[in-house]
Amino acid sequence: MDKELNKKIITVSFAAAAALTAVVIRVLMQTTAASFGAVQRLWAQEWFQHGIPVAIALVLFFFLQFNKKILVWADEVVSELLKVVWPSRKDTTAMTIVTCVMLMISASLLFVFDIVSRNITQMLFALGRMVS
Repeated sequence: MDKELNKKIITVSFAAAAALTAVVIRVLMQTTAASFGAVQRLWAQEWFQHGIPVAIALVLFFFLQFNKKILVWADEVVSELLKVVWPSRKDTTAMTIVTCVMLMISASLLFVFDIVSRNITQMLFALGRMVS
């Protein structure tokens, strides 16, 4: 059961990676088509717009899915991720509150340091103008 779940998670992850790759390739090709006339002529054809990104995504998916070393690595990653113990909602809320309070304290200290350094700088400039 555990191995079967791992295989399903790995396959879905590889499919998602391939789909994301297709989107990125399409955007890169579209950007390139806007810059270069030769690519613009190719971009006008349907097979180029849709076929190339899908073909690259399929090649990537099959490469990932049937490469033994990658499958072993992905199985180890999924096994380790399934061992992660997530904090409870109460713990997450408490940690979020502590983080927000510390952020406010840090922002206040930076604000005070900024005001003090601005005033010191203004005093030094004023002193410099009086001397010269």
